[in-house]
Amino acid sequence: MYVGIDVGTSMVKAAAFDAMGRQLAVESRPVGLKLHGGLVEQDMEEVYGEVVAVLEALTSAVAEPVELAGLTGQGDGVWLVDGEGRPVRPAASWMDGRAHELVDRWLADGTFETVFRRTGGAMFPGSPGPLLAWLDRHEPKALDAAKAALYCKDMVFQRLTGAGSTTDVSDASMPFLDPRTRTYDNRVVELLGLAHRRGLLAPVSDPVATAGTRGEGLPPGTRIANGPYDLPACALGAGVTSPGDGLLIVGTCLASLVATTELDLTGEPAGLYISTDRPGHWLRAMPAMVGTAALDWVLSTTGVRHDEVDGLLAGTPPGANGVRVLPYFAPSGERAPFVEPRLRAELTGVSLESSRGDLVRATCEGIGYAARHCLAAAGLTGSLAVCGGGTRSSAWMRLLADVLGRPLRVVEGEVGARGAVLAAAERYGVPLDAEVWTQPTAVVEPDPERAAFYTRGYEEHLDRLAGARARARK
Repeated sequence: MYVGIDVGTSMVKAAAFDAMGRQLAVESRPVGLKLHGGLVEQDMEEVYGEVVAVLEALTSAVAEPVELAGLTGQGDGVWLVDGEGRPVRPAASWMDGRAHELVDRWLADGTFETVFRRTGGAMFPGSPGPLLAWLDRHEPKALDAAKAALYCKDMVFQRLTGAGSTTDVSDASMPFLDPRTRTYDNRVVELLGLAHRRGLLAPVSDPVATAGTRGEGLPPGTRIANGPYDLPACALGAGVTSPGDGLLIVGTCLASLVATTELDLTGEPAGLYISTDRPGHWLRAMPAMVGTAALDWVLSTTGVRHDEVDGLLAGTPPGANGVRVLPYFAPSGERAPFVEPRLRAELTGVSLESSRGDLVRATCEGIGYAARHCLAAAGLTGSLAVCGGGTRSSAWMRLLADVLGRPLRVVEGEVGARGAVLAAAERYGVPLDAEVWTQPTAVVEPDPERAAFYTRGYEEHLDRLAGARARARK
């Protein structure tokens, strides 16, 4: 069997596949997030322990030898480790907002735009540049004690294999990597005031690093590859590799990705260019902070269970009886297709006559409008695949197809883990048929009448968003 490991923000998963890409089994464990005062942190030992636990459960459930394993996981954030890959302090998540004042300053003085023009990466509070700069000012002893500032999957790879600290070109894309040379841009390091911390940036493995496991979770000597991180791994797992084709990941983060062979560093600085394992091929990424976390908050606040969502969506008309939601609930604001650290969610059109269904539908519509905004900015011209936890709601998928006004290739299952296996197979020269592995499970067509309604609604969404952005800057 082939094992894909996906170390997510709130869930760690391991999936087993056969040689034809059929998913044999999945094991998952939740991991905690500590939120306080704009800080969002994770316990690295808990994360690694759950990785080992899901691997042990998976290899016990499927009694077949492991041919190879691929590793992926959440991107951004800062995971400070010592020489053995063990934590120096809790990991600062990509959702963390502590560095928003630095981002504000860099937006004002031009540093933000300069970095984007050099690397194609628009910084946000939870990206490594601002977080490292914040730690350098407020927790310098933690940086002094660290051997490397890694990303999540890099910590896991080092612990599973005993290999040295390393990362790959996809993770390194934000914000220090020059996408043309595929090496760190030392001028960017200097601009962020981190030249004296340059040694914390792990060597870039291009192609991704490989090693044999030490025996925790997987049999000793199992071949494993480190990368790419979850966004490009999902693109691989969904078969999004041709220029113009796109992927929408409806997860905690609403990520829009479009494959491209053109590097355009003009226009409004937003999102990033993710370097792939093929030089000259990138993913234009708009990973918005908005996502299923916004819907989860509304469900929790209104007392709606997840299994009630489809019924409420079906019973509420398009437009949610006048209720509108700008779904920017993240404490660090928004990062794509624009950067606005102080932007917050807004609900309008709510009255005593508004129902739970109105609030739920308006939130789903707002997330759909945000996705349409991101995909347009990323340059979508071809087909669109969709994956992530949101695909479990058939009513939401129909709503998304209508809001986006295009067919959706729905790819279910553990798409990131699938992509991690395909990346590992490519690295090890194992002949797996990527076209067979990435077949969609369904295609959802938009309804023309509802799509026309939502095209008008999208323009109204952009107008409301412009007002909200202006208020956020006051």
